[in-house]
Amino acid sequence: MLILASQSPRRRELLGHITDNFTVRPTGCDEALFCPDPEEHVRQLALRKARVALEHAPLDEADALITADTVVFLDGDILEKPGTPEEAFSMLRRLSGRENTVCTGVAVAFRGEIRAFTCRTRVLFYDLTDGEIADYVATGEPMDKAGAYAIQGRGAFLVKEIHGDYFNVVGLPIAPLERFLREMGVPLKGGDRT
Repeated sequence: MLILASQSPRRRELLGHITDNFTVRPTGCDEALFCPDPEEHVRQLALRKARVALEHAPLDEADALITADTVVFLDGDILEKPGTPEEAFSMLRRLSGRENTVCTGVAVAFRGEIRAFTCRTRVLFYDLTDGEIADYVATGEPMDKAGAYAIQGRGAFLVKEIHGDYFNVVGLPIAPLERFLREMGVPLKGGDRT
């Protein structure tokens, strides 16, 4: 059985593309960490989340745990989830006409081993007017999204180009994850496509 230690409905939906044999067991974790390298940052956070989840609930022999962390980087800054509509507006104004980097770190714990991988995608925004930004913020969609946008939602209309894995930007790079799980020997029953 796969265990997804995440509260994200997007990750839950994406993991369902790999297998239907999983359960969700969110675990809180201190995410106060900063590494100047985006990929190392998310790799370390995914590993930390896995260790915390294992401390709270050890795995059965046949279980595998998946944790992930996704961040948006711009100019060396991490653009977290905005706390207010004003913060969302400010973030989106910074992203306007520019390329940001979305990195996801994924950790998998299976049979006493914890391994991680990262995925990086570049996202270029259109030049946005203040009115376009205000209209998007008014939808409420940016408020629980890293970088204040959801590429799988109305935020798609802000994006001019994407270079890399689309699902990484949504929050879980499913093709690399499926290969990683198979490499680790994790059985994927139910939705297994072997």
